[in-house]
Amino acid sequence: MRSCRFLAIVFLSLSALGSELTVRVVDPQSAAVFGAQVELFAAGSDRAAAVSSTSAQGEAQFRNAPSGNLRVHVLAPGFAEQWQSIANDSQVTVKLALAVATETVVVSATRTPAPADEFGASTESLRGSELETMGPVAANDALRFLPGAMVATSGQRGGLGSLFVRGGDSRYNKVIVDGVPINDPGGTFDFGTLPLFEEDRLEFLRGAQSTLYGSDAMTSVLHTWSRTGNTPVPELRFGGDAGNYGTENGYASLAGANGPVDYNVFGNQFNTSGSGPNDDYSNLLEGANLGAKLNDWASLRLRMRHDNSVSGVQNEWNFNGTNVLTINGKTYTVLPDLDQRARQNNFLNSLQLAINGPSRLQQRVSGFEYTLHRTNIDAIQQNTRQSPFGDEDFQFHNINNYNRAGFDYQADYAERSWALITAGYEFEDENGATGDPLFPSHGIRRNHSVFGQQMLSFKRLTLIAGGRFVHNESFSNKFVPRGSLTLLALKGGQLFSGTRLHFSYATGIKEPSFAESFGNGGGFPTVPNPVLKPEEARAFEAGFEQRFREHYAFTAVYFNNLFRNKIDFNFLGCDPVTFVCSGQYVNINEALAHGAEVEFHARPYSRLSVDASYTYTSTQILKEPFAFDPLLSAGQPLIRRPKHAATTQITYVGHRWGSMLAANFTGPRADSDFFGFGINHAPGYVLVNAGGWYAVTSRVTTYLNVENLLNRYYNEVTGYPALGINFRAGMRFRVGGE
Repeated sequence: MRSCRFLAIVFLSLSALGSELTVRVVDPQSAAVFGAQVELFAAGSDRAAAVSSTSAQGEAQFRNAPSGNLRVHVLAPGFAEQWQSIANDSQVTVKLALAVATETVVVSATRTPAPADEFGASTESLRGSELETMGPVAANDALRFLPGAMVATSGQRGGLGSLFVRGGDSRYNKVIVDGVPINDPGGTFDFGTLPLFEEDRLEFLRGAQSTLYGSDAMTSVLHTWSRTGNTPVPELRFGGDAGNYGTENGYASLAGANGPVDYNVFGNQFNTSGSGPNDDYSNLLEGANLGAKLNDWASLRLRMRHDNSVSGVQNEWNFNGTNVLTINGKTYTVLPDLDQRARQNNFLNSLQLAINGPSRLQQRVSGFEYTLHRTNIDAIQQNTRQSPFGDEDFQFHNINNYNRAGFDYQADYAERSWALITAGYEFEDENGATGDPLFPSHGIRRNHSVFGQQMLSFKRLTLIAGGRFVHNESFSNKFVPRGSLTLLALKGGQLFSGTRLHFSYATGIKEPSFAESFGNGGGFPTVPNPVLKPEEARAFEAGFEQRFREHYAFTAVYFNNLFRNKIDFNFLGCDPVTFVCSGQYVNINEALAHGAEVEFHARPYSRLSVDASYTYTSTQILKEPFAFDPLLSAGQPLIRRPKHAATTQITYVGHRWGSMLAANFTGPRADSDFFGFGINHAPGYVLVNAGGWYAVTSRVTTYLNVENLLNRYYNEVTGYPALGINFRAGMRFRVGGE
């Protein structure tokens, strides 16, 4: 009798220890999904027994999984949230599904995988297959068709690409590639030269997000991730395309996963001559994404990327369709700049250690470095660029050389299925030189910050509260809070399947640029200002989402942003003896922006998506005493922000073929030639793009991309004509990859 009791106790003890469980996560085409968060719950419990993430092979392993009936919760960015019940299995496969945009799992809004409709932030995402069908050359080509993104490119391929979101400056958008922030110190970024080749996912998060992302995230965050190899047999992809305006594009990648190691090494070369003189552009991209699973609970990932671009700079010369203008009886003919050139050379690398455990804790430790060398040079002074202000072409040589290195730590603790704590620490070392290469201004900053966020998700209510404490060597200390509330007001029925309300309040900050803090040398020196404050945003938004039959969603959001401590240049005068003039940057300006974003998303079938949006933006300059142009004075709207804008995109991604049709309407907006010609606006325009591909075999695919399908003449920035109708046609091939 005693021996029977002893055996029973031993049996129960062994059962309590659990057994090994492998959860394999695949996409609708049964391909492995990397980076999905997998949680195990005992039946009837809201406390996660264990949390892990999938490897490159799509597997999450649990050594001591609880016995009995379990529930698996999977959050994979780009897919719908998935719950699945399992019982007494050593291996289970979870097949993910696609969802409408508002229900898709994203990472950027909370720094952890979460359904887009739960956290009170406006987020759009593009999967790798959608980017492949769209065929964008650079980030600005993809962003212009997303809700709330106002893109303004100075000319054609390689022109300076600006992004205006909710009335903010283009410097108010944080850009992160493979976990590495790549803005200049001070927020400047060129969206026209960021290639998207081999990107597995793109997320665009709107609103003030400095609580989670620090400086520069005042109106949006753009985050991209490169593709991870996942096939046991190495897969070689290569191809090329060509089009009008002397366009040529070639690319290749080698990817796979063998045992604990995965890899993807890739390269891309793009060249085009453009439609006019000095309009050429070329970009060379090289990169690698390498991963290693150290054991069941730890993995290491190394990402590297080198990007080198060269472009001609025509400058403004064609104003709303003409380059011949008459002012005060005098006629001026403005021609393109024939010799100004711009070059960017950057390199990034990051090393991340991910630790799953113990239990419900996930940790990530990352080190990174980003180096940028930018040169803009005009070697010859031409006399073909005259204006009422005189000669507009000057010899100059300007450099911006920056290095940012640092590390960060993030911990996510899932106390319950409805409670998640995220906390972390970040350190950055920024240093560089800017200005004339003969008289460069040097600067260095060492910045520290800690952040934390608590997310509580109840049956119908989600609450998020967070804050970041920043110590920046330029402006000392700053606290940045954010809070949001999301309420499922009506669960709905078969037709109206849910009504959700959300509210949020946040603040954003942007550190000064190196030129603003440390000054500039040269013939017109800028005096350093070591006491500059950060530019700030106070952001409020309120909105709702209405779903229909689970496949359709309508959303509307009102936003209100107040921008304070905006930095502007103050002319200090000229020395009467040396005749050297100087100035200094100061915190002086204020502006207000408010408006609404309305979106419609539909996924009637798993392979078909329809997305449309309308954005209304009203802006006003509240304070700008040093304005050098009447268009920039108090009471005027902020330039290059259209009051009305709309987008629509229809995408089909099937097994044998895929297609995309996208349109963008940008309304009239304030803008200036700044030459004295009296031009104070840019007309509205409609841009239509189309793309498609067809799989001739499982390993050979043909494709075609057409931009400006209607062949409309338009200027995104006054004086800079955009490309007419242009196309690229090509083929891509796949070898291996079984």
